[in-house]
Amino acid sequence: MSYFPDVDAVKFEGLESTNPLAYRHYDPDEVVEGQRMEDLLRFSVAYWHTMRGSGVDPFGAPTMIRPWEDGSDSLDMAKKRVDVAFEFMQKMGTKFYCFHDRDVAPDGATLKEANANLDAIADHLEQHQNATGIKLLWGTANLFSHPRYLHGAATSCNADVYAYAAAQVKKAIEVTHRLGGENYVFWGGREGYHNLLNTDMTRELEHLASFMHMAHDHATAIGFQGQFLFEPKPKEPTKHQYDFDAAACLNFIRAYDLEGVVKLNIETNHATLAGHEMMHELEYARIQGALGSIDANTGDLLLGWDTDQFPTDVYLTTKCMLVILEQGGLAPGGVNFDAKVRRESFEPIDLFHAHIGGIDAFAHGTKIAAAIRADGGLKDFVKERYGSYDSGIGEKIDKGETTFAELEAYMLEKGEAAPNQSGRQEMLENLVNRYL
Repeated sequence: MSYFPDVDAVKFEGLESTNPLAYRHYDPDEVVEGQRMEDLLRFSVAYWHTMRGSGVDPFGAPTMIRPWEDGSDSLDMAKKRVDVAFEFMQKMGTKFYCFHDRDVAPDGATLKEANANLDAIADHLEQHQNATGIKLLWGTANLFSHPRYLHGAATSCNADVYAYAAAQVKKAIEVTHRLGGENYVFWGGREGYHNLLNTDMTRELEHLASFMHMAHDHATAIGFQGQFLFEPKPKEPTKHQYDFDAAACLNFIRAYDLEGVVKLNIETNHATLAGHEMMHELEYARIQGALGSIDANTGDLLLGWDTDQFPTDVYLTTKCMLVILEQGGLAPGGVNFDAKVRRESFEPIDLFHAHIGGIDAFAHGTKIAAAIRADGGLKDFVKERYGSYDSGIGEKIDKGETTFAELEAYMLEKGEAAPNQSGRQEMLENLVNRYL
């Protein structure tokens, strides 16, 4: 049975194509900087938005038309969703997917029942993976939706909730390992606070660190060698979350001896909520050896909350790919479309249009970024701008071979320090435009 009978496999047709169900930029076999585009970008479908998104918002009921849904959260319905998801991914040509445990399998009245449900769906997922070659990019646990997590999970003030969260993550890691997942993500949906007057921040941070260490210990014990990823987000639903941005996450990782254990999964919409550009967050993580994977989406800056829209801005994707290409790619991470169709885009076909747009935007941005890098003008300008550190007193500063006293003597003799070069910001923005 086909759940998308009117859609054939989405193929690359090139720039002349006007087919809305074809790729104009994404040719999986095109080689960019020595890698096939498919292997470089490692596109992934987010199960929660694509298969579980209903269109509900704080002001209105669900709007999505999903003919395969029967209105239940039964195991049979969950298995059917897996069938639908893999048909969708096969027709899209995407090779990876991501999930939360409660996206793919029903919760249960008890932890034992929830685990049994997840095992049953894991059987079904494994069958489809083996039949299609589609892989699990990463798994994670939903530690934010259930009312038990109203005070958080690994930072909860309730020890029983902490223990339940630990058991849930233990199972999620085991299922991720069983399905060959290449990463495991920690997303602290409610790991934060609304009011410091009722919060023991020291204790909560220490509990979160212990939680991650226990997770790593268990992963090691069962032979899971995938990458652990920590996903920054500054707020929403809490006023302040401990994983505020890349800098806060890396500070936490260093403070609690998690270096070499956890890297970062960076999301565009979360970056902008923190007051940063996505390129800033990517570069900050990259230069510290912590860029692991990305959630590819965007937000509406006029709304100011986590709208999770598909990325179609080629300027955004070009800037992302300048950083990712500098790193040589994201593997074992990838480009996961943590994005949802708009509430008004309620037909199943809209899922295809949305993913095609995001994939083509990243493919286009990849080619532009590669052309900019091949030209070398941008890198040459930056090198020249900092050229005063390549010799003389600047070289001594760079190498840590000078002192305040020596620098004072140098400037007393020289007399003044004047700007030596324009930043040429507008020229460089024009340079990027040349490649569009």
